[in-house]
Amino acid sequence: MATWTIDTSHSEIGFKVKHLIISTVSGKFAQFEGSVEADKADFSDAKIDFTAHIESVNTGNEQRDGHLKSADFFDAATHPTMHFVSTSLRSKGGSDYELKGDLTLRGKTRPVTLDVEFGGIQTDFYGNTVAGFEMTGKINRQDFGLTWSAVTEAGGVVVSDEVKLNINVELIKKA
Repeated sequence: MATWTIDTSHSEIGFKVKHLIISTVSGKFAQFEGSVEADKADFSDAKIDFTAHIESVNTGNEQRDGHLKSADFFDAATHPTMHFVSTSLRSKGGSDYELKGDLTLRGKTRPVTLDVEFGGIQTDFYGNTVAGFEMTGKINRQDFGLTWSAVTEAGGVVVSDEVKLNINVELIKKA
């Protein structure tokens, strides 16, 4: 069984959410870790375990980040991490996969499905075997208890319920 770990310096865990339904705000988690165990070279039997630290959320706006960490959204004081454990990884042909797993956010665990593009395997400058993946998906923040909502004077929703996930991961194979 091969074990791989996330190279955090070459990975990004990002999200996008509509603001006022007319624009998109992007954010990411700066602190995270994860591992993948797989016997097969194409990762089709991979078992994935991933954790992101809520306090590390960054949208480029300190006030907004503080609000996201508050009880209105992530409630970082009570729920300091987001956790994902895979349940299946299915080949869709070529480099495309469908990843299913259980995401725990704010104390609620729900199944999620991500589209995965396997970028391949290379050897880096230090002789490490590395593998690259790009993953996308959508979740409904309400499903995880992130229920804060506000409406503008004109009746527009301030933050949409749909959150798009954009994840780029480089894994390093442990020797």
